[in-house]
Amino acid sequence: MKHLISLKEQSKKDLIDILKLAQDIKAKRNKGKLTPYLTNKTLIMLFQKGSTRTRLSFEAGMTELGGHGIFLDANTTQFSLTDFTDEIRAVMRFGDVLMFRALKAASVEKAASFNQIPVIDACSEKYHPCQALGDMLTMIEDSGDIKKIKKMGWLGIENNVSNTLKLLCAKLGIDIAIISPYIDKDSVDEELNKMADKSGHVIYTKDVKKGLEGCQYVHTDTWMNMEFFEKGKVKAEFKKEYEKRLKLFAPYQLNAKLIDAYAPSAKTMHCMPCHIGYEITRDAIDHRNSIIFDQAENRMHIQKAIIMWLLS
Repeated sequence: MKHLISLKEQSKKDLIDILKLAQDIKAKRNKGKLTPYLTNKTLIMLFQKGSTRTRLSFEAGMTELGGHGIFLDANTTQFSLTDFTDEIRAVMRFGDVLMFRALKAASVEKAASFNQIPVIDACSEKYHPCQALGDMLTMIEDSGDIKKIKKMGWLGIENNVSNTLKLLCAKLGIDIAIISPYIDKDSVDEELNKMADKSGHVIYTKDVKKGLEGCQYVHTDTWMNMEFFEKGKVKAEFKKEYEKRLKLFAPYQLNAKLIDAYAPSAKTMHCMPCHIGYEITRDAIDHRNSIIFDQAENRMHIQKAIIMWLLS
C-alpha cells in the first residue's frame, strides 16, 4: 500500500507522476471540465494542530474530485481519552484515505504501519511533503518546464518544510541552497539528510549573498513555531527561544532590498501564513517577483493529485 509521509519512500518517477497528474487535473479545471474521479470516496482529515490552507485545499480538492472530506479536530474527539493506536485504527475504518496533520511524525507513521488505507502526512514536526510538491508545481508552472529549474534557495530556519523540499530537489536533480544559521532540532531526520546530501544537489551556507547567487527562486518560512504563541502572545516557557531566534534570524529576513541586491530575477516564495516583520516583509510579499499566492492555490491541485496517485 502506498503512503505519502516524508518523500523518502517515493522514487523520482513517483514524484514526476504526481506532478504531471496535478498539471493535468488543473488544466481540465481551467477549461471548465469536471473531474469527478472519486465519487463516493471519503477523505478523513485529522488535525492535531490548526490549519488554513491544508484544510481548505484538501476539502475543496476532494469535493471537486466528486468525493467527500470529513474534518476531525483531535481536540474535540476522544483521542485524548483512549489509546491512540486503538482510536486511529477505528477512525480509518470510515474512509478511503487518511490525511493527518500531526504534532509528531511518529503518529503518522504508526497510522500508516497498519496499511488499512493510504496515509498522508499533511504537516508534522519533521515533514511537509504536500507543501514541497505544491511548491515544485508552482516552480514548474512559472519556469515552463521542470528541466529549466536549476537552483532555488531556502532562507531562514531549517525545518519540516526545508527537509522535504531539499529531498524533493535532490531526487529531481535540482540544486538547493540551504541558507541558514540554525536547525529546528525537532525537525532533524538523519536518514533524510543522508539521502538528500549524497545527491550532491544540496548546498549549506550561512552566507546570504553566496547562497542566493544563481537562484531562480527564494523560499522562506516562519522562524517561530505555532506552539510558541497563545492568543497572539508568546508563552512564558518559549520566550527565551523566541528572543534567541528573533536576533539570530534578522539577517535572513526575506525583503525587497535583499532580493533586489542579491537575486533580482528570483521569484519569492512562502508557504504561508506569512509573519510580516519576522521572516518576510510586506514589500517581499507584494514584490513584482512574488508567486506566493500561486503557491497557496496550487496546494489544492497537488492534494488532488496526491489522493489520486495513492488510490490509483
